[in-house]
Amino acid sequence: QVQLVESGGDLVQTGGSLRLSCAASGRTIRSYRMGWFRQAPGKERDFIAAISGSGGSTYYADSVKGRFTISRDNAKNTVYLQMNSLKPEDTAVYYCAASKFAGWSINTRDYDSWGQGTQVTVSS
Repeated sequence: QVQLVESGGDLVQTGGSLRLSCAASGRTIRSYRMGWFRQAPGKERDFIAAISGSGGSTYYADSVKGRFTISRDNAKNTVYLQMNSLKPEDTAVYYCAASKFAGWSINTRDYDSWGQGTQVTVSS
Protein backbone atom coordinates (compact mmCIF):
# COMPACT_ATOMS: atom_id res chain seq x y z
CA GLN A 1 0.00 0.00 0.00
CA VAL A 2 1.18 3.48 -0.72
CA GLN A 3 1.69 6.02 2.06
CA LEU A 4 0.61 9.62 1.38
CA VAL A 5 1.56 12.85 3.15
CA GLU A 6 -0.08 16.16 2.28
CA SER A 7 1.45 19.57 2.87
CA GLY A 8 0.94 23.18 1.87
CA GLY A 9 -2.20 24.02 3.77
CA ASP A 10 -2.34 27.50 5.27
CA LEU A 11 -4.48 30.50 6.17
CA VAL A 12 -5.11 32.68 3.11
CA GLN A 13 -7.37 35.60 2.25
CA THR A 14 -10.28 35.43 -0.16
CA GLY A 15 -8.98 35.55 -3.72
CA GLY A 16 -5.61 34.13 -2.75
CA SER A 17 -3.82 31.02 -3.96
CA LEU A 18 -2.24 27.94 -2.45
CA ARG A 19 -0.50 24.88 -3.81
CA LEU A 20 -0.95 21.62 -1.96
CA SER A 21 1.47 18.75 -2.35
CA CYS A 22 0.98 15.05 -1.74
CA ALA A 23 4.18 13.04 -1.40
CA ALA A 24 3.88 9.29 -1.82
CA SER A 25 6.16 6.58 -0.48
CA GLY A 26 6.21 2.83 -0.24
CA ARG A 27 5.61 2.26 -3.92
CA THR A 28 5.37 4.21 -7.13
CA ILE A 29 2.07 5.95 -7.79
CA ARG A 30 2.50 5.72 -11.55
CA SER A 31 -0.20 3.07 -11.82
CA TYR A 32 -2.65 4.85 -9.52
CA ARG A 33 -5.30 7.38 -10.29
CA MET A 34 -4.83 10.10 -7.71
CA GLY A 35 -7.50 12.28 -6.21
CA TRP A 36 -8.03 15.20 -3.88
CA PHE A 37 -10.95 15.42 -1.48
CA ARG A 38 -11.89 17.90 1.20
CA GLN A 39 -13.92 17.81 4.39
CA ALA A 40 -15.36 20.80 6.21
CA PRO A 41 -16.41 20.54 9.88
CA GLY A 42 -19.64 18.61 10.25
CA LYS A 43 -19.78 17.69 6.57
CA GLU A 44 -18.95 14.66 4.46
CA ARG A 45 -15.69 14.23 2.63
CA ASP A 46 -16.23 15.57 -0.89
CA PHE A 47 -14.44 14.86 -4.14
CA ILE A 48 -12.52 17.75 -5.70
CA ALA A 49 -10.31 16.47 -8.48
CA ALA A 50 -8.64 13.39 -9.91
CA ILE A 51 -5.85 12.68 -12.38
CA SER A 52 -4.96 9.62 -14.42
CA GLY A 53 -1.76 7.66 -13.90
CA SER A 54 0.02 9.33 -16.78
CA GLY A 55 -1.31 12.76 -15.90
CA GLY A 56 -2.91 13.09 -19.30
CA SER A 57 -6.50 13.19 -18.08
CA THR A 58 -8.12 15.09 -15.26
CA TYR A 59 -11.58 15.35 -13.74
CA TYR A 60 -12.98 18.08 -11.48
CA ALA A 61 -15.96 18.76 -9.29
CA ASP A 62 -18.08 21.63 -10.61
CA SER A 63 -17.41 23.63 -7.46
CA VAL A 64 -13.69 23.99 -8.26
CA LYS A 65 -13.61 23.75 -12.05
CA GLY A 66 -11.67 26.66 -13.52
CA ARG A 67 -10.10 27.57 -10.16
CA PHE A 68 -8.22 24.42 -9.12
CA THR A 69 -5.71 22.40 -11.12
CA ILE A 70 -4.50 18.91 -10.28
CA SER A 71 -1.15 17.72 -11.61
CA ARG A 72 1.42 15.06 -10.88
CA ASP A 73 5.13 14.40 -11.20
CA ASN A 74 5.60 10.64 -11.29
CA ALA A 75 9.38 11.01 -11.18
CA LYS A 76 8.96 12.70 -7.78
CA ASN A 77 6.08 10.44 -6.75
CA THR A 78 4.11 13.59 -5.95
CA VAL A 79 0.69 15.00 -6.76
CA TYR A 80 -0.23 18.67 -6.58
CA LEU A 81 -3.35 20.77 -6.26
CA GLN A 82 -3.03 24.39 -7.36
CA MET A 83 -5.87 26.41 -5.87
CA ASN A 84 -6.61 29.91 -7.18
CA SER A 85 -9.36 32.44 -6.48
CA LEU A 86 -9.98 30.87 -3.10
CA LYS A 87 -13.27 31.48 -1.33
CA PRO A 88 -14.29 31.10 2.33
CA GLU A 89 -16.35 28.04 1.35
CA ASP A 90 -13.11 26.33 0.28
CA THR A 91 -12.14 26.14 3.95
CA ALA A 92 -11.66 22.47 4.85
CA VAL A 93 -9.15 19.74 5.53
CA TYR A 94 -7.80 18.58 2.18
CA TYR A 95 -6.93 14.93 1.62
CA CYS A 96 -4.94 13.17 -1.04
CA ALA A 97 -5.95 9.64 -2.06
CA ALA A 98 -4.80 6.86 -4.37
CA SER A 99 -7.06 4.60 -6.36
CA LYS A 100 -6.73 1.45 -8.42
CA PHE A 101 -10.32 1.86 -9.60
CA ALA A 102 -10.56 1.44 -13.36
CA GLY A 103 -12.60 4.56 -14.08
CA TRP A 104 -13.16 8.00 -12.68
CA SER A 105 -14.68 7.88 -9.22
CA ILE A 106 -15.87 10.54 -6.82
CA ASN A 107 -16.59 7.98 -4.11
CA THR A 108 -14.25 7.67 -1.15
CA ARG A 109 -14.75 3.90 -1.07
CA ASP A 110 -12.99 3.57 -4.42
CA TYR A 111 -9.78 5.03 -3.04
CA ASP A 112 -7.41 2.65 -1.27
CA SER A 113 -4.88 4.89 0.45
CA TRP A 114 -5.32 8.24 2.19
CA GLY A 115 -3.12 10.90 3.67
CA GLN A 116 -3.68 12.54 7.04
CA GLY A 117 -4.92 15.80 5.52
CA THR A 118 -3.80 19.41 5.51
CA GLN A 119 -5.87 22.37 6.72
CA VAL A 120 -6.82 25.16 4.34
CA THR A 121 -8.53 28.19 5.82
CA VAL A 122 -9.78 31.05 3.67
CA SER A 123 -10.63 34.24 5.51
CA SER A 124 -13.25 36.67 4.25
